[in-house]
Amino acid sequence: MNHRYSCIVVDDEPLARQGVKLHIDDTEQLDFKAEFGNAIKAGEYLSDHDVDIIYLDIEMPGLNGLDFLRLIPNKSMVILTTAYPQYALEAFELEVVDYLLKPIKFDRFFKATTKAIDIIKLKATGISELEPNTETDIYIKSDRKYIKLSYADIKYIKGLKDYVIVHTSKGKYITALNVKTILRKLPENQFARVSKSYIININKIISVDIDSISIDNEEIPLGNSYKEAFLKRHINNKLLKR
Repeated sequence: MNHRYSCIVVDDEPLARQGVKLHIDDTEQLDFKAEFGNAIKAGEYLSDHDVDIIYLDIEMPGLNGLDFLRLIPNKSMVILTTAYPQYALEAFELEVVDYLLKPIKFDRFFKATTKAIDIIKLKATGISELEPNTETDIYIKSDRKYIKLSYADIKYIKGLKDYVIVHTSKGKYITALNVKTILRKLPENQFARVSKSYIININKIISVDIDSISIDNEEIPLGNSYKEAFLKRHINNKLLKR
């Protein structure tokens, strides 16, 4: 029997909760546990129960979803469900898995859920720490193995709460370090922090937009507080001008 991942729904609108529950029922990998009309009740439940995935609304009376997200333990994957697109940047800086706009279509729900499950599986691989780097590579310690990753193979690194996922040309690797710590182990002339949650290999950049960076057909958010320093250090001095 395939493993099923526990989940809860937190939303003050009964119809919205019902819509998410229908998608959960149609997703074989999920095991629905409970629903809550406010964040306070959900927090009480989480104090006694471990949950793999939380489907969380933002605009709720009392304690809103973003404030709730700042308070809960770092154990669960969080997928935001909201009718308000303006919270997207703040939400991703809080390291949510995905941001779903209502009304939520099943294909987007399933894509977000699959992403959360993939992260949970990566955490379960046992990769737990990074060894100090050499001049051209970094070693990931996994059980009794040391996996060598060349700097040239690293595309970008994404922070998710209390760990990071290293995306490379050969696969994904997880380590229980935060973004700030792993950044200190990487060469400054090759890697740059571009938001609260992302470090990129500048040699992998395809293009830079006003609020995103394209790497290998993926759009990496460019945070406002990091934009000026990034552009000045890595773009402006290489920009061809008349």
